[in-house]
Amino acid sequence: MARAINFNAGPAALPAAALERAQKELLDLAGTGMSVMEHSHRGKAYEAVHNEAISLVRELMGVPDSYDVLLLQGGASQQFAVVPMNLLPAGKSADYVLTGAWSQKAYKEAKSVGTVRVAATTEKDKKFGRIPSQKELELDPNAAYVHITSNNTIFGTQWAEFPDTGSVPLVADMSSDIAWRPIDVSKFGLIYAGAQKNLGPSGLVVVIVKKELVAAGRSDIPAIFQYRTHADNNSLYNTPPTFSVYVLRNVLEELKKAGGLSAVEKTNREKAKLIYDAIDERSDLYSSPVEKSARSTMNVVWTLKTPELEAEFLEEAKKRNMIGLKGHRSVGGMRASIYNAVSLEWCKALAELMKGFKR
Repeated sequence: MARAINFNAGPAALPAAALERAQKELLDLAGTGMSVMEHSHRGKAYEAVHNEAISLVRELMGVPDSYDVLLLQGGASQQFAVVPMNLLPAGKSADYVLTGAWSQKAYKEAKSVGTVRVAATTEKDKKFGRIPSQKELELDPNAAYVHITSNNTIFGTQWAEFPDTGSVPLVADMSSDIAWRPIDVSKFGLIYAGAQKNLGPSGLVVVIVKKELVAAGRSDIPAIFQYRTHADNNSLYNTPPTFSVYVLRNVLEELKKAGGLSAVEKTNREKAKLIYDAIDERSDLYSSPVEKSARSTMNVVWTLKTPELEAEFLEEAKKRNMIGLKGHRSVGGMRASIYNAVSLEWCKALAELMKGFKR
């Protein structure tokens, strides 16, 4: 079978080796005669997979012992509400930096829970075409937390350097760029990420949170939404999405085999450079709406001169078995999502098409 050259924004490409392992073990996990999907989440066979996944998150991302790693359901969109439910007590407010559609949704959801304020926004400035500078952030030193979205899948922007929030915990939605490079986890109070872009299948969200924030979190909300409930039970309070956790484990093992996040970052930057160079070299044909300093390494967006040319380009890409290049419906244009599992060879093929494309 010929694998499609997959530039989908999410669910997205996964490492072939991780999928092949799942295929091989689908009916028989570790000689148990059962699929991982048939095992009790409280049995030793699944628990071994579960604990290995958590251990690999800690190892690959350098998560300190002072943090909990939680494997939860509901995806990042549920965390838009769960974060303020836990971390935003009555009488306090939280700061939100708006850099795209997902940060707007997080802000809107938080407003239904408590008091929140906009610390900065780039909506009016080039339609989210950049990331605000540190000096633009109007931060409340007494805020419960500051929320950012580290990478913006729709508008193709990304934080190159994370903001300094002083003693206020920094909370980041890293759904579309978690584990693309090494980061200093200790700079964050909480990180959350839907798995379906860089980590695994949909249906799973990874939460990395300071234990002190878990302990101080609100207890007047339902137990299922309290971080302490899941931290106290090793994310096994209720039945987790076991197959998604299993594939997460497989994907993380492949990242480790590839040399860890430092090696992955090097490849990711090469991939992005190929496509951005193709855009910049053909400025008569392509245009990037993003300031160069804010260009995303995960989601490259661009436009052609006319909608007709864009349609022709997509047809040429389709002939080459490339999928997922049409931009988000809210902004149009083109978008190549080049997450960890998108190979350098795929990006070379796209760059070659872009450079050689003729009307």
